[in-house]
Amino acid sequence: MIKSVSTTPYLDQKPGTSGLRKKVPVFQQPNYAENFIQSIFDSLEGYQGKCLVIGGDGRYYNREVIQKAVKMAAANGFGKVMVGKGGILSTPAASHIIRKYKAFGGIILSASHNPGGPTEDFGIKYNINNGGPAPEKITDAIYARSKTIDSYKIADFADVNLDRIGKDELPGGTILSVIDPVEDYAALMEELFDFGAIRNLISLGFRIAFDGMSAVTGPYAKEIFENRLGAPSGSVRNFMPLPDFGGHHPDPNPVHCKELFDEMMGDDAPDFGAASDGDGDRNLIIGRGIFVTPSDSLAILAANANLAPGYSGGLAGIARSMPTSGAADRVAEKRGIGMYETPTGWKFFGNLLDAGMATICGEESSGTGSSHVREKDGLWAVLLWLNILAVRGESVADIVTQHWQTYGRNYYSRHDYEGLDTDAANGLVDNLRSQLPTLPGKSFGNLKVEKADDFAYHDPIDKSVSEHQGIRVLFEGGSRVVFRLSGTGTSGATLRVYIERYEPDSTRHNIETQEALADLIAAAESIASIRERTGRDAPTVIT
Repeated sequence: MIKSVSTTPYLDQKPGTSGLRKKVPVFQQPNYAENFIQSIFDSLEGYQGKCLVIGGDGRYYNREVIQKAVKMAAANGFGKVMVGKGGILSTPAASHIIRKYKAFGGIILSASHNPGGPTEDFGIKYNINNGGPAPEKITDAIYARSKTIDSYKIADFADVNLDRIGKDELPGGTILSVIDPVEDYAALMEELFDFGAIRNLISLGFRIAFDGMSAVTGPYAKEIFENRLGAPSGSVRNFMPLPDFGGHHPDPNPVHCKELFDEMMGDDAPDFGAASDGDGDRNLIIGRGIFVTPSDSLAILAANANLAPGYSGGLAGIARSMPTSGAADRVAEKRGIGMYETPTGWKFFGNLLDAGMATICGEESSGTGSSHVREKDGLWAVLLWLNILAVRGESVADIVTQHWQTYGRNYYSRHDYEGLDTDAANGLVDNLRSQLPTLPGKSFGNLKVEKADDFAYHDPIDKSVSEHQGIRVLFEGGSRVVFRLSGTGTSGATLRVYIERYEPDSTRHNIETQEALADLIAAAESIASIRERTGRDAPTVIT
């Protein structure tokens, strides 16, 4: 029995960088999740009888919304619904499932690296048939529909069993397929990487420490690193996904992975440390005594990708988000391959990947991936690092320092000011925009502004234009500061300030990062008046 339920719109359902994210109590409002899911379906065409993939990162309220989504998919005419066992699918695994089984699309329930729990964050996003996040034309249509929606369709049957792998025919004929969330993804990783070489490296005593952060990648990492690659039991910690991520913030950076970070900087550190986030699309890479910045990691992976079987033929090109450092640009230039600078948001890489113009992509916010799926992929990055380490037979620190000697070092840091008053944050950005015409030629200490703009992206494939993607202040000599309001938070506003300095002189590659960037940090404060406009004396998080 299909019910049509009358509803009234919520006017705050505008998707951000990666879907709709709000606090759990917001999603628990009557019809809130249903309105948004129906708005997704109402913005699509041609899905009758097709397959829809549904999964999430296991955070609080995940199972409840999956039940709603399954019943609504059946009521709206999908012929098949694929769900990960227990409602679990990492974001990259969901992308792979969509692509492998040629699904019409997928609904992913996650707020990525944001905290989980009864009063914390929840999210819903739609991915299209290439496995990637819906482009802006679809998310704009979803938002427009959410403002006028007056009813939604839902099938009236008992909750489905999410914990039994297998197929069932639901009332009305829709097929429900509950799948092993790990198997297909792990098999793909075995195709891309030399598991034999990595297994041999581990057998020789190479020690791995992986923190699953009580999030979705725990089961994937346990299966791959311990079961398939032979790492000792306990190499993967915090591997059980918990609705509140164990009370921790599941963002893989040195601040939120402090225990692992401190261990890797200690006297008896493992050889390699790594972590992934709430939904499995971000990564943290730490060698013994050295943290690898996401921007450096992207460049090093691109420079060495040919050492893995899946990339032995070389790369078609590299793409990075605009705030990501220019380290990868130098690799592309030396290799004679394409280099593409896009706005923040993985959806902007989709066209480049589909067109075969890029093979590896990365964002400064710990996201790296390739053409194997259409999402960033935390475990993929960890495995590519392990493949490189196994083939080269060198330490993480040796590989990083040799890379700097070859390409120069891009000192880089991100300063996050979280939970700002929204009006104050918008006022800061508006003031920056008003200064853009007058900044070129101005000096701040020894730094002279060469160019300042509000970044706009012209997609080379579909010719779409995305404006106001971040304010860039570029200085003579290659240094820069970028200001951008984040689109992934749920409370107040988050101002991200990206600071970068290029240093070609190898004798100056061992300066402490914040010290190396001190003059640029001071210039950023002078230009943006952060203290005056936000009341903050220091960033919330420095990475």
